[in-house]
Amino acid sequence: MRLFPIRFVRAFRMGNKNDIQDVRAIWLAVQQPGKSVAVKNEEQQVILSLHRMRYQLVKFRTSQINALQGLLLEFGETVHKGRASLDKAMPEVFERLRGKLVPFLLGLLEEQYHRLNEIDEQIEQVEKQLIAWAKQSTDCQRIMKIPGIGVLIATAAIATMGDSSAFRSGREFSAYLGLVPKQTGTGGRVKLLGISKRGDTYLRTLFIHGARVVILLTKTPLPWVTELKKRRPVCVAIVGMANKLARTVWALVAHQREYQKDYVSVRPY
Repeated sequence: MRLFPIRFVRAFRMGNKNDIQDVRAIWLAVQQPGKSVAVKNEEQQVILSLHRMRYQLVKFRTSQINALQGLLLEFGETVHKGRASLDKAMPEVFERLRGKLVPFLLGLLEEQYHRLNEIDEQIEQVEKQLIAWAKQSTDCQRIMKIPGIGVLIATAAIATMGDSSAFRSGREFSAYLGLVPKQTGTGGRVKLLGISKRGDTYLRTLFIHGARVVILLTKTPLPWVTELKKRRPVCVAIVGMANKLARTVWALVAHQREYQKDYVSVRPY
């Protein structure tokens, strides 16, 4: 069985869209040398589903906080951005509003605020399941030794990668995540642009967050990172580190090696 992104199949459809044209487009697409999507097993699908649920819950929580801050602003109560500022200010805010608002509206605002705790509990339950799976996964334990790789990145990367043999190199896995430069050119003149941003946006975002921690918070940064920060902006260095993290993850999983901080490869992955 082979899986193809629908946008790649769509390029082979000519004429109107109907069942016959769709079948013809699929038949043409599967004969091309392009890369198919890795087939996930049931366990990997469960892990990816947990990540999607957690991502959706985080969005719900952020939306709830923004909506609550907007409602409070309507009544002259300004709360700084961030959950910590909201939790610190809400007891005093409710006390001041107790004499201004009708009890029904004040009760609704308190209910909206307490609902954030329910979302926190749901997110915590999902994270517990991810931590439990990471503890029993040898590959997760192996790649979590890499600086910048935690439970979220490890579980999402292993579940998304599927079989590591589906990728010929670490660069191919990095390109699959959209962490390599986009190319354009003609007549032998090739120009490199920004990263392609193809593939899984969620996993690419996690890798960039992990790379940001390594770049900004590491007390003893790697020499190549220090030199890169002198030549290019910090955000460019962060994306470069994210690319390196993705390639290192693939190398450890594909070759079943343990992470070595000072390891130097004979040839690039």
